[in-house]
Amino acid sequence: MKTSKTFSLQIENIVQEKNLTHMEAVLWYCSKEGIDPDTVGSLLTKGLKGKIEANARELNFLPRQAQLPI
Repeated sequence: MKTSKTFSLQIENIVQEKNLTHMEAVLWYCSKEGIDPDTVGSLLTKGLKGKIEANARELNFLPRQAQLPI
């Protein structure tokens, strides 16, 4: 099994190469490698989890949070 750092780097490469969201990239990687998506939870880094959460909020899968204006 891979380390969380190498897994995150692979997911970032997939996002760039295939123009997918992080969530889609994880699912694409799992289907390509024949891995159950439920088993990769321990490989997600904090940064990757944050990006997946942001993608989910943009797609209205999660409720939006209040943001301070910048």
